[in-house]
Amino acid sequence: MVVETARAASEEDVRRDPLRVGVIGSGSVAQKYIPHMQRMNIPRQRVDIAVVCDPIERQWDDARQRYGLDTFTPDYRDVLADPEIDLVLVLTSMQQHGEIARAALEAGKHVLVEKPMAMTLPEAAELVELAERSPGYLVCAPHVVLSPTYQAIWQRLQQGAIGTVLSARGFYGWSGPSWGQWFYRPGGGAMFDLGVYNVTTLTGLLGPARRVMAMSGIAIPERVVDGELIQVGTHDNAHLLLDFGDARYAVVTTGFTMQRYKVPGIELYGTEGTIQMIGEDWGPAGYEMWQNSAGCWQIFEDPSRWPWSDGVRHIIECIETGTEPVITPQHAYHVLEIMLKSMESGETGQAIPIESTFSPPRFEGASTLGPGAHLVHDPGAAT
Repeated sequence: MVVETARAASEEDVRRDPLRVGVIGSGSVAQKYIPHMQRMNIPRQRVDIAVVCDPIERQWDDARQRYGLDTFTPDYRDVLADPEIDLVLVLTSMQQHGEIARAALEAGKHVLVEKPMAMTLPEAAELVELAERSPGYLVCAPHVVLSPTYQAIWQRLQQGAIGTVLSARGFYGWSGPSWGQWFYRPGGGAMFDLGVYNVTTLTGLLGPARRVMAMSGIAIPERVVDGELIQVGTHDNAHLLLDFGDARYAVVTTGFTMQRYKVPGIELYGTEGTIQMIGEDWGPAGYEMWQNSAGCWQIFEDPSRWPWSDGVRHIIECIETGTEPVITPQHAYHVLEIMLKSMESGETGQAIPIESTFSPPRFEGASTLGPGAHLVHDPGAAT
């Protein structure tokens, strides 16, 4: 029985035979995940990419040439019906995530699903419930909490390095894709594609949000995508205000409306100092920290070149060792609720309560990327 097989695999002390993986969706996102898994096969084979599913058969030739893979199917149900498949990666267009992830969990598979986990809260709630009773793990992107930079910042906050965080900001956007019309249809949009990173990071560091209010809408109603002029059907520009209680707030700025920018991906303002992430939270390179007690900026670099596809390493290691992933479906559900209600707030102009909650992951003993920080004097600071 498939369910028993998956459960037994998770309960082994350390699994030695390669995990058999089915990849559903072979587009641009798969171009990050597949090489990541192939690199995990050095020095020993840990992953067997058994099948790639894509309804567009011309994608198969590309996958053959890029990765040397040779087994393909146009129907994801073929992947789920294979009792030898241990782990399924759902890397399709966003609108399909919930349906396929649900079917994979019901088939007893371990599942990694790209963001967002689903299109609606009822669909996402069903995934959370399924994951609680399924033998397979459910890991939902984005995987930002796994980066060394994120974990170092989390550790600094736990140490009280900048006091109590009272204000924060997340920022991520670009001009928008010129391919994939689904990005601009209901269920797509900048919030689901981009803002999800910042919302995941801020709630991970600061805890569950209590309310959201937003300005959100369609700024560019027509775009040329795949060489065709289309009408944009979902929000492409948004500013969110998150309320974490006790007059602690965060802002997220996101959109398919930005050409270039030079600002930190994440900013945290505490009663005793400031932390600014270097780079984006999906690909950070360290952080800068100001402490009133030190009187200078300290720069902590992260040379790891952490990849945003690292969730696949995490879930594979969890399957191999039988340990629970630190990325939880409850966190992904909370983030989805914030995003959906931000769009509702953009339409109604009202602040909307967030009803869900979750337990943020903890990283006891995480490195702070120190002690070799670069010190930079701020000429505007008092001497």
